[in-house]
Amino acid sequence: MANTDYSQATTQLLQVGNERVAYRELGDTKNPPLLYLNHLAATLDNCDPAVMNGLAAHFHVIAIDYLGVGKSSGQARLSIEETADDVIRFARAYGLKKMLLLGLSFGGFVAQQVLLRAPDLTEKAILAGTGGAGGVGISHVARITYWDMLRATVTFRDPKYYLFFPMTVQGNQAAKEFLKRIKRDVDRDDKIKLSSFRRQLKAISAWAKREKDDLSSIRIPVWVVNGDQDRMVPTANSYDLADRLPHAELTIYPASGHGSIFQHHEDFVSQAVTFFKQ
Repeated sequence: MANTDYSQATTQLLQVGNERVAYRELGDTKNPPLLYLNHLAATLDNCDPAVMNGLAAHFHVIAIDYLGVGKSSGQARLSIEETADDVIRFARAYGLKKMLLLGLSFGGFVAQQVLLRAPDLTEKAILAGTGGAGGVGISHVARITYWDMLRATVTFRDPKYYLFFPMTVQGNQAAKEFLKRIKRDVDRDDKIKLSSFRRQLKAISAWAKREKDDLSSIRIPVWVVNGDQDRMVPTANSYDLADRLPHAELTIYPASGHGSIFQHHEDFVSQAVTFFKQ
């Protein structure tokens, strides 16, 4: 019987060219493959089991560590485009001919480039808490991240408490529940190195300074998702993506921030399953 419990998903390594890419998979391999691309500074230990388990009941879910992150070898790339090329190489080395794609935040930047650079690889995509190249406010990601890391240090909290959730009673509760869900005692991934974190921030800075991509060539269905209070990648970017993608749907969750898919995980999973299967 296929494993649909992310806490039981073991870390594996796939040789991709000269590098080894760490990944975890769950769900029946006979189901359509769904590749998950994670957020800034995330390792495999930062995937939300509530989201992963829900999707794995319907899809063969694969999550990866970018190069230079977690147990993956190599160096983190200095551009979103190079990171996307790494993802495409992984997908092909794994043997994926067609896949579904879910990109969150930094992973959403990467996912857009995957769609543009390998247009025949993806059937449908979800872009969550993200924005296009040159998007409004993306140049402030580093400043906001460092500020929230400082706040977290002073208050003895995880930075994700501030980065992903609004500072409301509802948001605070969602943050606590999320942080509890991602605690993992076995088969832990390696923490991201400071050098890799800084290189990812440089990639985001370059993304923020770039001219906007022509997204009109992306002809597949794309679901754009965010919260109405995203401080990291301002929500206006989600509206912009939905306007520029030819076959886009848009959902903005109320009273939620950058981690809206974690805060509203039950509704998100339900809608994601419907979107991918319809």
